[in-house]
Amino acid sequence: MRKCKLFLNYSGYCLAKAHHAVKGDDNINIKFHALFGLIQHPEMGWILFDTGYTDRFFKATDSFPNKLYALITKVTIEKKDEVKQQLKSYGILPEEIKHIIISHFHADHIGGLKDFENATFYCSQTAYQQVKKINNLLSFSKGILKYLIPHDIEKRLKFIETICEPEMDDIFGKRYNLFNDDSIYVYELPGHAAGQIGIYLQTNKAKYFLIADACWDERAFKILAFPHPIVRSFFDSWKDYKNIIQKIKRFHEKNTDVIIVPTHCETTTKLLIQSNFNIDAL
Repeated sequence: MRKCKLFLNYSGYCLAKAHHAVKGDDNINIKFHALFGLIQHPEMGWILFDTGYTDRFFKATDSFPNKLYALITKVTIEKKDEVKQQLKSYGILPEEIKHIIISHFHADHIGGLKDFENATFYCSQTAYQQVKKINNLLSFSKGILKYLIPHDIEKRLKFIETICEPEMDDIFGKRYNLFNDDSIYVYELPGHAAGQIGIYLQTNKAKYFLIADACWDERAFKILAFPHPIVRSFFDSWKDYKNIIQKIKRFHEKNTDVIIVPTHCETTTKLLIQSNFNIDAL
């Protein structure tokens, strides 16, 4: 594979019940950190994988019915922790971000999209079709806040399925070579959200599979520890979720050298995030 550089950090968090994330865990609140990835590609430059929370979340949820989203999730985000502000502290201006890969359209993954006016967006066609079709009054029930989506998104949006020829994959069936240079591979990971995608890439030090919310805890693909059934109503497809977990488990067993990163699994992410910016650390 062609190697890139990768930096991971948090941009806010919400609260969730531990026993909802993994059935049988304690009935206590845990932090679901909004993880984002900053990738440096040798030719494409700076690329973001998701954009975490911003304070726009509070504007998007200041009235009903979207306010229910805020009451349930209890989001915390400080201005200094927004992706745009973090990048500025690293010496990277918003206009330098030319590409953003959107794993799915839940608020903790797209909160910062409006901050990057020069970026081309990449997502699955299925994911965006749901955004377009879902009723504005009901969209919060699927984790979608349309206020967070840039008004010109359709001019800047590229669908993975239409810009890439699918390649055969012996576990997932297919994958997409995003820039046709073997640097970033996109995998379809539906279940938690319609059209959700993850990315596989390699740095000088390791291989990484960023699987977004394909699962919330690494125990899901290691020992098939599933969430509590109470969360099923918030998933796009419980059947697809279970199917994808089985595939990720097989991938993990076959590729033990690959670091699989679920966005909200603190056990995994706390070993990867950095208090100081170092694009060569991972």
